[in-house]
Amino acid sequence: MKLATSLCGGVAIAAMASLAPAAHADSPSNEELLARIENLEAQNAALMARLDGMIEDRQIERVPAGDGPEVATETLANRTGFVSADAAYGFDVLDAAEHVNKKPIIQLKARAEDRLATPLTISGSIIGIANYQDSNRDSKFGYLMRNPTSANQIGDHVSEALIHSAQLGFTANFSDWLTGYAEILYNPQQNFGPGTITGRDRNQLLMQRAYLMIGDLERLPVYGVVGKVDIPFGLNDTVSPFTNSTSWHSFAGLAYGAQLGYVDENLMIRAMAIQGGAQFRAANAPVEGTVVPSRVNNFAVDANYTFNLNEADWMMLGASYQHGSAYCQNYPIFHFNPCDDNNPAWAAYAEASVGNFELLGEFAETTDVWPGSAVPIPTNPLSVFDAQKTRSWTVGGRYGFGDMLLSGKRDHYVSLEFSKFRAGEEGAPWERQNQFVLGYSRYLIDNVNIFAEAIHVDGFAPLNFLSGGNFPDGSTWSDNDAKTEVILVGAHTAF
Repeated sequence: MKLATSLCGGVAIAAMASLAPAAHADSPSNEELLARIENLEAQNAALMARLDGMIEDRQIERVPAGDGPEVATETLANRTGFVSADAAYGFDVLDAAEHVNKKPIIQLKARAEDRLATPLTISGSIIGIANYQDSNRDSKFGYLMRNPTSANQIGDHVSEALIHSAQLGFTANFSDWLTGYAEILYNPQQNFGPGTITGRDRNQLLMQRAYLMIGDLERLPVYGVVGKVDIPFGLNDTVSPFTNSTSWHSFAGLAYGAQLGYVDENLMIRAMAIQGGAQFRAANAPVEGTVVPSRVNNFAVDANYTFNLNEADWMMLGASYQHGSAYCQNYPIFHFNPCDDNNPAWAAYAEASVGNFELLGEFAETTDVWPGSAVPIPTNPLSVFDAQKTRSWTVGGRYGFGDMLLSGKRDHYVSLEFSKFRAGEEGAPWERQNQFVLGYSRYLIDNVNIFAEAIHVDGFAPLNFLSGGNFPDGSTWSDNDAKTEVILVGAHTAF
């Protein structure tokens, strides 16, 4: 970069020196001036040819006009040699609402765009919320963005003002082919720790994701990942600014394993070999009748294709299969209990962007019934309900308007989404849980989203002891007629 500046500066100085009148000498004639100009043009052409050659050989970097703070603002990037930050990348890679199981793809594309050029890129995200929730059942709140336990939600209405989650992400650029990623998460509302949200066990930091990835999309459209990574199953995205869909709560999962993928402009194919046992609740595949993850005996595959409708609009269709889902346990159901056998699941999904509208829909279902969705005790009145396949589906859309931001987002969005989880036979207290979300987003800048949501939930169907088994009288805390209303505001910031 310095050499390029010196060369260009030298041309300018030489030009001024050649054209300036010499001291104590007569002024040059027109012919002499023309000769000097022709000579300077030849020198300039030679210097520029040398400069272009050095740029092609990557000995130096071409400096755009206005390099410095203006470029940093336009790219939302701050690079200091060894460590860098890219706010748009940080928002995307830490976002739990969109591209939730495609984080490696986000990183590969960012690397292809030379946005992760330094050895280390540090990202961070904080989501703060305030909400009011009301329920028609005492201490039963079906809103799933926090664990609905009686230890944290007492009475028929609750209110909160807190940090929902905070994250730190570290993306290491080891070589052109090798990327490392580690993500630290603080989420007192949604972890499985006992006690209240102020308890020590709920206020721990955990390593949410950590993996090594090999791949360079500029050279080859394939990649490989090993570590703790999202399972490539379904879409599991949402158009809502904050609240995840019921499909995400039902079928999204993290797991230890190895993932291989193919990614080009339109086609994406991913496959993952998954460690056995109950992998962070999801992807349960028994190992000798236990949940000990001592075998790679589970897997998932996903494929999708994007159709370009025109230069701006597109539609994507996809399908997935997972050999062992979360829904294989017998009665009474409890997280991380072993299963007699695995219960596969499949999913189909679609997403489209047409004009200012974005639409999505997906459906997922197990191939076999969930054994624990039936009560195997003949004397229990709840035994009249047969076991059912577990399914979930989502449909939603949002409309963007206002100014276009640097990242391609609009600065205003309104959204509406419906999602459904079905776990039991019709009429069973644990039959279903439905969720409606009306949302509004205001992006102040690409990496700061101020949002508001109105949420309505029909049903209360917690997965733990879904069909009972935790009360001496054999009853269940699931309630098909429970209703929850939520008003929520918040801010999602990232760097």
